[in-house]
Amino acid sequence: PTFGTVSPASVHPRQFQYTLDNDVLTLEQRKFYEDNGFLVIKNLISDADIQRFRDEFEKICRKEVKPPGITIMRDVNILKSEHTISEKVISKVQDFQEDEELFRYCTLPEILKYVECFTGPNIMAMHTMLINKPPDTGKKTSRHPLHQDLHYFPFRPSDRIVAAWTAMEHIDRNNGCLVVLPGTHKSSLKPHDYPQWEGGVNLMFHGIQDYEQENNRVHLVMEKGDTVFFHPLLVHGSGRNRTQGFRKAISCHYASANCHYIDVKGTTQEGIEKEVLKVADKFGLTEDVSLKDIWKFRARLVKGERINL
Repeated sequence: PTFGTVSPASVHPRQFQYTLDNDVLTLEQRKFYEDNGFLVIKNLISDADIQRFRDEFEKICRKEVKPPGITIMRDVNILKSEHTISEKVISKVQDFQEDEELFRYCTLPEILKYVECFTGPNIMAMHTMLINKPPDTGKKTSRHPLHQDLHYFPFRPSDRIVAAWTAMEHIDRNNGCLVVLPGTHKSSLKPHDYPQWEGGVNLMFHGIQDYEQENNRVHLVMEKGDTVFFHPLLVHGSGRNRTQGFRKAISCHYASANCHYIDVKGTTQEGIEKEVLKVADKFGLTEDVSLKDIWKFRARLVKGERINL
C-alpha cells in the first residue's frame, strides 16, 4: 500500500519503535524490521565496489598497506599454523577507519540512505570489520557463537544503532552464513561469555549463555552485494565454513550522533571492558584509558553533525 505524501507512522501512530519516518523503506519493510529486527536489501552494493574492497584487503594481508589503528585477527587454529603472509592467515580486519579505501564502504550513499532510517540524519560509523571466515580445520573454530552486538557497545540508546553487513560473494550454510533469531531485538541484553567449545574459541567471540536451544533460527542466504541491516540486540551468529574457500563480508555499525556513552561498570558488559582494556594495554596505552576513550577513537562522522559520540 502507498499513502502518497502521508507518513505511514501518521496513519499508524505508535506502531514504529525501531525505525524513523522516512521515504526510503516501504511500509512492509518497516513492519518487517519492527517485527524481526533485521532487513535484507538485495543487490545493494556493486560488484565493482566489492572488488575494490577485496583488492584492498589483500594488500593489507600482504602488508603492502598498513593503515594506522587497524586490528588484524587470525583464527585460533590459524595462529598455530605456518602460513606465509597472505589472506589465508587473516580471519578478520577490524577498525579500518583510517584506511581510505575500505572506509569508503561506510560512506556509500546507497548504504547511508538506509542507515538514516534507523539512526536519523547525524550518523557516526562506530565499528568496522571485513570478515574473511576461513575454511574450518575440523575443530569448528570458524563458528561465531550466538550473540548480541550491544554486548560490545558502551553507548545507547540501542534503537538508534544499526549494523550494515554486506556479502562479498555468495553466502549460504555451506560457507557459514549469518543465522538470526527473529524478534530477539525486542528482548534485553543477555549475559555473554566464552562458549565451552572443545575446539577452542577466538578472542572476544563471546556468546549468550542462557538462550533457548530450541529456537526459530533463520539462515540468511545472500548473494554478492546483498546487505542486511540489523538491530544490535538481535541474537545472531554464523556457522562453520565447510568449504575450501574464504567467506568474505564487510560491515559497519552505525549510531546516531545523538547517542551517549554509558558506564558499564557493575553491568554484564564489565567483563568485555576489562578484556578490551587488557588488549589495549599491550599496545602501550596508558592505564587511565577507558572503554569510552577507545570507542571515541574508533568513531567517525559520516553524515550530518558530530554531537555526543
